Amino acid sequence: MIAFQPNFRPALPNVYGASDYCEFRDQLSQIDQLLRCSGVEDAMIDSAMARWEAEAMQEGVMITQHNRQRQWEQLHYAFRCNVARQLTGESFRVFSIRLADSSLLQWFTGISAFEHRRASSKSSLERYDKCFEVKEVEEAIRAVICKVISKKSATELLGLEHAVRLDAVFADCTCVKANIHFPVDWVLLRDSARTLIAAIKLIRVQGLKHRMPEPSVLVKRMNHLCIEMTHARRRKDSKKVRKRVLRNMKKLARTIEKHGQRYRLILAQNWGKTQWSQAEVGLVLGRIDNVLGKLPKAIRQAHERIIGERRLANDEKMLSLYEDDVHVLVRGKSGSEVEFGNGLYLAEQQDGLIVDWKFFKDQPPADTKLVKKSVDRINQAYGQIDAFCADRGFDELANVKVLEHEDVYNAICPRDPNRMAERKKEPRFMQLQNRRAGTEARIAIFKNAYLGRPLRSKGFAHKQNTVVWGVLTHNLWVLARMALAQERKRTAA
Repeated sequence: MIAFQPNFRPALPNVYGASDYCEFRDQLSQIDQLLRCSGVEDAMIDSAMARWEAEAMQEGVMITQHNRQRQWEQLHYAFRCNVARQLTGESFRVFSIRLADSSLLQWFTGISAFEHRRASSKSSLERYDKCFEVKEVEEAIRAVICKVISKKSATELLGLEHAVRLDAVFADCTCVKANIHFPVDWVLLRDSARTLIAAIKLIRVQGLKHRMPEPSVLVKRMNHLCIEMTHARRRKDSKKVRKRVLRNMKKLARTIEKHGQRYRLILAQNWGKTQWSQAEVGLVLGRIDNVLGKLPKAIRQAHERIIGERRLANDEKMLSLYEDDVHVLVRGKSGSEVEFGNGLYLAEQQDGLIVDWKFFKDQPPADTKLVKKSVDRINQAYGQIDAFCADRGFDELANVKVLEHEDVYNAICPRDPNRMAERKKEPRFMQLQNRRAGTEARIAIFKNAYLGRPLRSKGFAHKQNTVVWGVLTHNLWVLARMALAQERKRTAA
């Protein structure tokens, strides 16, 4: 075990009058103290360092003390950048600008050391976002919660008067919407045409050409057909017109598909004549292969639904050319009867800390199937809980038996109105149900402030990475607010 000393940081400047800034500064100070004193940050960096050293040894790279020091500093900086960016809710590009301009963020991330002020570009921040594995972040989340549920650690780390209570858990499910347009069938043909033509243009710029019409002309034809399809619904013979337009779109899409196949072959055989690196060539080929592999299914789907007028099951539908793990979630919400994305399960304790979560790659199971696994995870990570509270979607006889077996108070809202009337007479049940109303707000805060609207990460692995970083940063934010609130209360007294 080798200890590394972080750089000295100058004191933050005193700023008066801007209450929002002062509150954000105090929150960052509390989070900085929690990360430094709890050992959670060091544990994550040590785990990442061990993984880095193992990979270097496999590649036969000699590791020196200087290399270890640089890697440790890089991981420490990456960790702090990830937390700070999640707190601000900014994109990589905007946060890069803000980091270069803000002395507060420079202090938190550790680049405000004397004669050492070098911020990172958006590309570097994007790489930092993937420096740590999902399991490492999940372990850090549980480690933070284990620290604060102990009275001694809670007092030493944050100055809390009491340890964080974990007697009651409040659970709910939501949908993390995918960053896609509404999945209209014929729009998939337009998307495929635009992607293939864009890749063809890049290849032609590199001097690799094959006989074909001007690429912009093909895009223009597809756009005209899309406009015609849009306005066809207002005509009396709309079905007939839509079928005719779709046939033309299918014909044009297959023409563009053939041009894409030719240019894909030309680039694969002659990429050495271009100015691209092998990685850049692979990126362009990957874009083409992705569309070429999905375009036949998109054409068949549009034909079945528009020309054949036949319905398709949700699991057979293609919702996007660029997002594979997106599902149709029928949740019956007032604002959106049907949502497109991935299911997310969250469970919080009474102070708002997220203690359990599950992000689903496949179609999420029914809410009733989540109770037992969630209780088992919580009990294994933090110890026995006293109560489990959720809405009526979680109510099932099997869950009643599970909670009785685990000696956990069942505060799940019953589906049966008669049983609900009986349970309303229980003071503890009503108290927990009144508190559960805030869980909807907690989910809204987490989704809007920490995941973004919409979640811009592409691919399930990157989405899952964003979710776990959001949970960690959200919990740090909640703990910092708790500590500041108790400090203000003591000062006022």
